Amino acid sequence: MDKINRFFWFCSGAHIPTLEKYSSEQNKYTGIGATIFFTGLFAALSGGYAMYFVFKGDDLAVVFAIIFGFLWGAAIFNMDRYIVSSINKSASTSKQVLQATPRILLAIMIGIVISRPIELKIFDKEIKQRLKVSYLNGQRSKIDTLNKAFQNKYQVEFGRLNQQKATRDSLEKGIKTDRQKLNFEIFGNKTTETSGVLGYGPFAKRKEAEIQQRTAELDSLKANINKAESFIDKRKEFDGLFTAKLFTDKQLDSLANLAGFADRNWALGQLKFNADGTSDNNTALAVTFIGLLFIFFECLPVFVKLMSARGPYDYVLADGDEVSVYESKKNKDFRFEVADNIHETRVDSETSKQKEIIKGKAYRDLERYDWDKE
Repeated sequence: MDKINRFFWFCSGAHIPTLEKYSSEQNKYTGIGATIFFTGLFAALSGGYAMYFVFKGDDLAVVFAIIFGFLWGAAIFNMDRYIVSSINKSASTSKQVLQATPRILLAIMIGIVISRPIELKIFDKEIKQRLKVSYLNGQRSKIDTLNKAFQNKYQVEFGRLNQQKATRDSLEKGIKTDRQKLNFEIFGNKTTETSGVLGYGPFAKRKEAEIQQRTAELDSLKANINKAESFIDKRKEFDGLFTAKLFTDKQLDSLANLAGFADRNWALGQLKFNADGTSDNNTALAVTFIGLLFIFFECLPVFVKLMSARGPYDYVLADGDEVSVYESKKNKDFRFEVADNIHETRVDSETSKQKEIIKGKAYRDLERYDWDKE
């Protein structure tokens, strides 16, 4: 248990030899250190999960996820440890809050970054379902776009084909009507266009000949329509319209499983809305709550450090810092004074040296001087 406490003290950034002397302060820093440690652990899991989806499908995806998760967790752990340990408890309350403000903002950003990949895992099932709908709608839109572009490209051919089909339908309807009139003539049904005489007479023969002629025209027209449709089908196959089909359930499952981090992140954002575009408040609140939970968890060590009263450990650290600053200033004064004395000694020594040199030159000049010339 003692080793675990010391480990959490290290995580909190406390000075362990000093903290060991004050048992009343140890639980506080154990709690702070444990919070920082688990924040780093969640960051490692979050970063590793995100990196796994970045490299999903690669043989080394798990290796990359483990390496990045460890590095990301260590970075967040080190940052949290610095944020908490850098709050000066010897300052006034307002100054402590001012010091903690940028640290809290940084902690909020870290909490948002950590929470996102974990939210992706929590809502994995809903995300996959939303991705399936998105992929299916995208494929349907793609097919519609291809068909529209194909129709615009072969607008003349489609217009001619539609006209031929309209003529065909008109001929078929006319032939059907004429056959009915022929039957009325043969069976002696009296109408405005039949004689009412039973039997296969001249009028019936003429009507049958007309029907045969129009049937031949219809057959010829149908053959032309089949040729036109065959040509259009070949062009569709060439332009890839036959290969563009809606995804099956199995294909949608495969696509959703292979979706990358960006697609899953987009789908998570879309969970806040229903299919008809209205807001889904329940899911939106759930996603927001999870994000706020991690933000609060990330800010908790800072809040604990701010709310805790100044204890003997804080006083000892403050006194030690004050003594260290005082000793530093005294050492500075000492070095200044030594430097000044050394400088004065060097000046005096150099001055004496120069005086002796000048005196020596003067003596030699006097010895060489010719006094008889005077």
